Amino acid sequence: MGSSSKQPGHTDVQDTSQDQSKNQPEPSVVKGMEITSSLEDFQTDEQRRVLDTVARVRKCGLESILSLPQLVVCGDQSAGKSSVLEALTEIPFPRNDNLCTRFATEIILRRANANTLAIKLIPDPKRPSHEQENIKAFEKSITNFDELPNIMNAAMAVMEIGGNSQFGSKPRAFARDVLSIEIEGPSRPQLTLVDIPGLIQTDTKGVTKADVDLVGEITDQYIKQPRTICLAVVSGANDYANQKILTKVREVDSEGDRTLGIITKPDRLDSGSGTETAFIELAQNQDIHFKLGWHVLKNRKFDERDFSLMERNAAEETYFRTSNFKCLPTDCVGIDALRVRLSKLLFEHVRQELPKLRSDLEEALATAEKQLGIMGTRRSSSSECKAYLTQLSLDYYEVCKAAVGGHYEGDYFSSNEGLFSLSSMATIRRLRAVIQHMNTSFSDNIRINGHKYQIEDSSESADDKVLPESAEDEMSPEFADDDDASPRTTQTQGLGLIPSTSSPIGLDTSKAREWVRLVLIRTRGKELIGNFNPLLVGELFWEQCSNWPRLAVEYLDQINDVCSRFLGILLHDKCPKDIVSRLQVSLVQDVLKARYNGALQELGRLIEDTRSYPINYNHYYTDTLYKRRQERNKASLASCIEDATTHKPVPGYASHHHISSASVDVNKATDAYSKSIDPNMEKVSCEEALDCLFAIYKVSQKTFVANVTTQVVERHMIRGLEKIFSPVVVNGLTDSEVEAIASEPASAKRQRQFLEDRIAKLKDGQSIFRSVMGSATM
Repeated sequence: MGSSSKQPGHTDVQDTSQDQSKNQPEPSVVKGMEITSSLEDFQTDEQRRVLDTVARVRKCGLESILSLPQLVVCGDQSAGKSSVLEALTEIPFPRNDNLCTRFATEIILRRANANTLAIKLIPDPKRPSHEQENIKAFEKSITNFDELPNIMNAAMAVMEIGGNSQFGSKPRAFARDVLSIEIEGPSRPQLTLVDIPGLIQTDTKGVTKADVDLVGEITDQYIKQPRTICLAVVSGANDYANQKILTKVREVDSEGDRTLGIITKPDRLDSGSGTETAFIELAQNQDIHFKLGWHVLKNRKFDERDFSLMERNAAEETYFRTSNFKCLPTDCVGIDALRVRLSKLLFEHVRQELPKLRSDLEEALATAEKQLGIMGTRRSSSSECKAYLTQLSLDYYEVCKAAVGGHYEGDYFSSNEGLFSLSSMATIRRLRAVIQHMNTSFSDNIRINGHKYQIEDSSESADDKVLPESAEDEMSPEFADDDDASPRTTQTQGLGLIPSTSSPIGLDTSKAREWVRLVLIRTRGKELIGNFNPLLVGELFWEQCSNWPRLAVEYLDQINDVCSRFLGILLHDKCPKDIVSRLQVSLVQDVLKARYNGALQELGRLIEDTRSYPINYNHYYTDTLYKRRQERNKASLASCIEDATTHKPVPGYASHHHISSASVDVNKATDAYSKSIDPNMEKVSCEEALDCLFAIYKVSQKTFVANVTTQVVERHMIRGLEKIFSPVVVNGLTDSEVEAIASEPASAKRQRQFLEDRIAKLKDGQSIFRSVMGSATM
């Protein structure tokens, strides 16, 4: 086959209408549908059964979904592809009009009780929808090959090839649409071949550069499919090194695993010439090597245009018996040998690909069913919408409640991700774990960065010293938990949790006393010297905890963000995309905002409580106060005893042994200790006030963290999160509200139809595999 530029002697441009007149059918056979015995004996029963499996799967319309095993006849323009097709299928194509060169033609042969020939068009998916519908509507059924030319002319008109365009666009020379010819008969083999337009070397009159590129794209589209066997047709009338098809098939099949080379027109070669020798060597697989090898066919010459198929086969047999090509094995020349060869080749290829094809089908079916499952049931009327939302809200309620409660059972919470990170959706799905981690982070952040001043005090015990996470931080507050015997870390890096926005201001003991003295001066009342106004501790506490509001608000913002992201992920996992946006706008966003505002108001009350004078009934306050004073007194007494201690060498021991006896002058120690009492009453007041501040801060810090995490976060932001979108909420929506949320847009309806059609086709294919391959291979 080729274009209008074919040479006069090329067999593809000949009218074979006389072939039908020569071969009158038997009375029981429909006119023009008779075949030769060689075609009837083309396949064994086992081969037909296996190939029939793919044929039936293809008939389900799965070629657009799965890569199906097929034979594709490809080659350059005027390579003789149509003659190869006619000889293989014994279908007299109307070659004089060059119809097969303008679009891909799918030829499907099937065994059936009656002779029928059905023609339909498969539109290019890139066409506008109205053009696709018009092309899909083209279906014809004939019982006489004499009607084939008129049918194909009508198909070309629908595809707008040549002539006037019915859609108002410019007529085209080639089309991406596919002409499907399905032929059934009691003696037909199971065989599917695809004929594609011949590759064009360059643009000429009537063929544009765009046409050349389009034909190349069509060829690539077919031959690059991994389950396609390429029948690469090479003409003996041209140097095979210049025929583009060989370059293309080697690009997609570099090892030659699925390419069979076919040499046509060997009789056009001068006998004994170097060119003929080169083609013989090519046929012997010595030059361009294909694992499937090469095959040689002889086309009908111009003076043989009236030959019947049997006469054509006889002439071919004579040629290969008498020409220089007789050196080739008999199974590599002639149409009958090619049929046998292709039958075995296709049978083995299909048998090898069937398990993988079935696996691909099952995977595609599972994917389509999952996508349709996400879309849910149809949502046209208000009752359908309400039923859909009720079921959706129930799924949401159960999963959300499990996430809030920390019950991570079921597929929704299963994940192979080991990294705990807020950038991971798998982490966010486990909401309770995230909240617990953020609560701990908030507690650590308040402990390390909540106080304004970091006061160093030589009297604090080792248990009260807590190191921050980073070496860049200041020393952590000495009023950390007494039971913190080892450093604690916030583990916030990389998790997006509470940041250390600022570190406390470091003060040594003298600067701390100066800070307290200045506050003491401005809070002086009628108290005696050596005492301080009780309000002093309150003012010190208010300044020391001035970072709490900022850190708490930052914490609430992050909790709110996590809750929003959790609900977004949950809705995305459970709802169609169009439903997600509507639910978020109509329900989720407003409720989350209200819950956040309620949390801010509750936090405001807690902050207001901290701005009142501290009230405490926890013995931990007095214990801490007593312990600090005792530590300071112990340190002073130890210093006095050390000063009153003398060391004398023990007689009898050498001086280098450093053995001595110690004696303590008790009077001197007690005198020194009594004199260590600072007479500066203001300084004593400052020390006492600092002790009270440390004690009350420790107690209040623990209370504040507990209140924020329970009364603010848990009460207002986490508890009841599942009730935002529950069946109770859906039941309270009006019909108009339900339709506004759940009704399907036109795009969703089209997507639903597409998925339902795809699932139906895949299930048909699944049934075919089950019936053919049996339950033992399930």
